[in-house]
Amino acid sequence: MENTDKSITKNLILGLQHLLAMYSGDILVPLLVGGALHFSTQQMTYLVSMDIFMCGIATLLQLKRTPWTGIAMPVVLGCAVEYVAPLQNIGNNFGWSYMYGGIIAAGIFIMLISGPFAKLRRFFPPVVTGSLITLIGFTLIPVAFQNLGGGNASAKSFGAPVNLVLGFTTALIIIVINIWGRGFFKQISILVGILAGTILAIVLGTVGFAPVSAANWFQLPIPFYFGIPKFEWSSIATMILAALTCMIESTGVYYALADVTGQKLSTDDMKRGYRSEGLAAILGGIFNTFPYSTFSQNVGIVQLSGIKKLRPVYYSAGLLLVLGLIPKFGAIATLIPSSVLGGAMLVMFGMVGAQGIKMLAAIEMNNKNLLIMAVSIGLGLGVTTQPALFQFLPAELQTILGNGMVVGSFTAVILNIFLNNTSIKNQVEEEQ
Repeated sequence: MENTDKSITKNLILGLQHLLAMYSGDILVPLLVGGALHFSTQQMTYLVSMDIFMCGIATLLQLKRTPWTGIAMPVVLGCAVEYVAPLQNIGNNFGWSYMYGGIIAAGIFIMLISGPFAKLRRFFPPVVTGSLITLIGFTLIPVAFQNLGGGNASAKSFGAPVNLVLGFTTALIIIVINIWGRGFFKQISILVGILAGTILAIVLGTVGFAPVSAANWFQLPIPFYFGIPKFEWSSIATMILAALTCMIESTGVYYALADVTGQKLSTDDMKRGYRSEGLAAILGGIFNTFPYSTFSQNVGIVQLSGIKKLRPVYYSAGLLLVLGLIPKFGAIATLIPSSVLGGAMLVMFGMVGAQGIKMLAAIEMNNKNLLIMAVSIGLGLGVTTQPALFQFLPAELQTILGNGMVVGSFTAVILNIFLNNTSIKNQVEEEQ
């Protein structure tokens, strides 16, 4: 009984680590969208709480393998930032109902194309997947640094000494634990770093407890809380473009997790993974939250902790459900300063990028493969750091071309087809 209790405690702590790693990135979306659409305090409270709750539902759909859904790998789902601009645009120009109609339509679209999209895996040999995973990590480093500086790059306090101290201290603690830590303590290095950084922030007087006192004790999910979804073709098309962007990013995360966990990823696995995200988006539209996709920062946790089992992520999903139903508890997690999360993200995203480099190191370094890596990674990082490059193009094209993951992925796939066309044929033969 004692060993069982210890196992539950360990898995609960590991699950909390996964939750804290994704929490900031996820609640950022409802805050940005709700703020742009001028939601009231009550509406914003519901939006944040139900978004957290639906993250738990979406994660469970992906964890549990069924004949139709579930990739069954240690992954947490949340709303991707790629959806922010399209949702803001639809909500402001057409209204909330059309925004949720677009989310439901995008979810149906994802489920319908999951089969054909999964078959594209033959176009993702190691040179492509390695470049893609490298991009996942390195294109997110600017996000880590933005958080490390305070979260809002336009704020006067951005980069303030206290933010730098909190961020780099958190990163240093995580690094030190991974070098000299042992056993379970080493496995929860991210969690320890975040907690230590938050305690330091409290000591320095930078944390306010007002969000906790203002939050409600209980909130049930209510279908169509903001209104019945309505459908309009341009809103649907915009959401589908954003969904395709996230599917490409999810593909890279699936491959990264498969590499970290040592699992062989089949076409059926990919189908179930995409279908889970599609179903989660449909539920998000019904409960007036968001579409959901795989969070890449949690790959870094799996790599750092060495824990590749599903059980801790089940606990994380359970915690998300509880936090969503009890907003006051969920508000406690909002006390974590952005700079502390930025320090943790710096290590996590760097580890994802390093995983991609590890994959690339195993391939033949001939001129063709080097060209694929150089151009795809270069373009992906370039548009990530300078998204204004496409500011004069239509908004729909900006959604696609402004995403470094999409640009880098398409470039790697297309260059591989032209430069290594025989390798694709060999790849298909090996799979058969």
